[in-house]
Amino acid sequence: MQPTQRGPMSAGAMRATDRIFELKSEIHRKLLGVLNLERVSSIPKDHLRAEIGRVVERLLVDERVPMTTAEQNKIIEEVLDEVLGLGPLEPLLKEPSISDILVNGFDKVYIERGGKLSLSPVRFKDNAHLLHIIEKIVSRVGRRIDEAQPIVDARLLDGSRVNAIIAPLSLDGPALSIRRFGRHVITSEEMVANHTLTNGMLKFLAACVQAKITILISGGTGSGKTTTLNALSRFIPEEERIITIEDTAELQLQQRHVVKFETRPPNVNKEGGITQRQLVHTSLRMRPDRIIVGECRGAEALDMLQAMNSGMAGSQTTIHANTPRDAFSRLEAMVLMSDLNIPSRVILRQLASAIQVVLQVSRLQDGSRKVTDISVVRGIKDDRIDVEDVFTFERLGVTESGKVKGRFHSPSRAPEMVEKLRVSGMEISPSIFDEVVEVN
Repeated sequence: MQPTQRGPMSAGAMRATDRIFELKSEIHRKLLGVLNLERVSSIPKDHLRAEIGRVVERLLVDERVPMTTAEQNKIIEEVLDEVLGLGPLEPLLKEPSISDILVNGFDKVYIERGGKLSLSPVRFKDNAHLLHIIEKIVSRVGRRIDEAQPIVDARLLDGSRVNAIIAPLSLDGPALSIRRFGRHVITSEEMVANHTLTNGMLKFLAACVQAKITILISGGTGSGKTTTLNALSRFIPEEERIITIEDTAELQLQQRHVVKFETRPPNVNKEGGITQRQLVHTSLRMRPDRIIVGECRGAEALDMLQAMNSGMAGSQTTIHANTPRDAFSRLEAMVLMSDLNIPSRVILRQLASAIQVVLQVSRLQDGSRKVTDISVVRGIKDDRIDVEDVFTFERLGVTESGKVKGRFHSPSRAPEMVEKLRVSGMEISPSIFDEVVEVN
């Protein structure tokens, strides 16, 4: 996907922007003289705004800078953002239509809106300013970033996922990415309305969740794995106890009986780190009905599989993979990371027994997200996991406006799974397998 490019800023615009940065820096410095910034969070915003306004007015008089009331108000808001929030990022974080914020350097901030990347006019003063904002983000969740630990995963207060990398690993200055997770959790009904999946597919998945069928959600970066996991979790009965395990907490489950675990990176002495594998072990001692692992990416895959095969039916997790069949190959490789020398045939049997349904979610070239496959596991065939596609999205082309054309349909009725659902008390109409939905 190619980002939309904008022309370079003119020399005059650059000078004006630099002058505004200088003014804001001077106002910030003068505020240090009149405010205890450690107590600033307890000061009402209106009082703080009035104090900043007085500093701005005095500074403009001293510097003899001509400025309209609107320009003064803009500077006051930006200084408030700097003091109380995340500086230049605040306007972007207030826009619900923005799904990703990608900072490639202090003067290159890209945003994704509607699946399309574009260069925004937002910029930081310099690399030191950008680094200060990154440090502000990670310190809020008890993490740190410096030369000894130059990579960090964190989250914002709204659950948005943050990843940052600094020198010496990032050669052109600090780099930052923010995957937005707003206050509004996309519902399964909205996913149907957006043509992410069909109503028949949703009914099938709802029955699988309620019947405690273990589900694996597969897809690439930004394809909507977490959104899908959040939506499916709504069908878990309220009386069940759920434990979530994540590297960076971002799941937004709607049930009341949820216990959330988050990993912890080691300190500068390589001590004190808590891995997903350790958290899976701990969760099994806390009487869960289901375990949800935000993303399976390492040796914890073995413990997760063993848990699913010993009473944790109905658990769910996500994995990075291009197809349902690739997902099992990746899981097999992760189990081998446990260094227990488990024979491949034993791993395959565990995989085929533990996971019963695989969803493949994809972000298409027009930026839309689709559940492109729902597959059920049939067993082992020719030393591979044998899966059968129950629902699929068939791509048929692209419209003149760039939208992907295609259709959802069912190549198979998966009678064994339908019978398993019926035995569990989940009756589904055979007509859902006759459904064909065109998407233009």
